[in-house]
Amino acid sequence: MSRTMPSGTPVRVRGRHRAETPRRLARINAGTTSGGRYRNAVVAASLGIVAALSSGAAASAGGVAPAVSSDPVSASGPQISATSDATVDFVRPSVTSISKAQLDQQAKDAAAAAKAELLKTQPVNDPSGAQAYASSQLAKFGWGQDQMQALVKLWNLESDWTTTATNSSSGAYGIAQALPGNKMNSAGDDWQTNYRTQIDWGLGYIKDRYGSPSNALAFHYSVGWY
Repeated sequence: MSRTMPSGTPVRVRGRHRAETPRRLARINAGTTSGGRYRNAVVAASLGIVAALSSGAAASAGGVAPAVSSDPVSASGPQISATSDATVDFVRPSVTSISKAQLDQQAKDAAAAAKAELLKTQPVNDPSGAQAYASSQLAKFGWGQDQMQALVKLWNLESDWTTTATNSSSGAYGIAQALPGNKMNSAGDDWQTNYRTQIDWGLGYIKDRYGSPSNALAFHYSVGWY
């Protein structure tokens, strides 16, 4: 808009332009005020992303990776920790005492099992094996090997060192010709088939009744039995 001055020269009025400037500032200020929070949030988010990227780059440069827990327990619930001086109690199993009778029974069972295993490989009638065993047992009864010759003669007369030898008239049984045969059960319940059991019983019988195999042989020569 122009006005004509009295002199006839048109002059531009500048006041209107100045008057419009505060209105524009007001609109800018108003926009800044209403959208300030939004812009601030955007700026803050941008700064956060930049900081995260910077932190990751620094970790990569230093060879340090973020710690990630693979333990489902620690990830899902509280962890349980204990101090170094914590006391730990252990449950000790109770020990049941074993009586002497039980130990004796266990030893007896083990001996019986060993005899049973031996019988599986040992011939029932084995004169040479029986004599070798008898010779190894003499010292247990306080005799020397000089008594072995008398013992061999004595039991040759009685049974020829045969485990299953049976006297048809009297019923005497075994190498030592025990009468009745079940007397030898005191040395072992396998007395019918195990020459070791028979010899253990026979040597004990000679020791108790005659004192030595030579004395038993002398008695046998005199009466025909011992």
